[in-house]
Amino acid sequence: MIVRDFNEIMTSDQDRVVSDAKWTSVRMLLANDGMGFSFHITTLEAGSEHTFEYKNHFESVYCMKGKGSITDLATGETHAIKPGVMYALDQHDRHVLRSEEELVMACCFNPPVTGTEVHREDGSYAAPEDANA
Repeated sequence: MIVRDFNEIMTSDQDRVVSDAKWTSVRMLLANDGMGFSFHITTLEAGSEHTFEYKNHFESVYCMKGKGSITDLATGETHAIKPGVMYALDQHDRHVLRSEEELVMACCFNPPVTGTEVHREDGSYAAPEDANA
């Protein structure tokens, strides 16, 4: 059984806290935990805008706090993000995530991330075999 406390990670396990470009991700589960997915609590700063495209990962996201929107860049369709809304990037969807208020999101990645990933120039994470390269 794996039991982790978000607050303890924030104060004593900074190796699991990754920040970049107006977001912070607390990596609760990582590839080396052997679960087949990773689990993160990600906070996006109010007023920030992010273009992502996870070419090597699938991601599902559940909004716990805040207000924003997500736009599918292939279709132009925009959806409101607020507490209780989930979205899944099941087609490696290139998207823009906008945070009107601070957003706090619970995120799962498959394959799992290793822990140190930040977004590359194209908005993706490196493939797992390249993550430490």
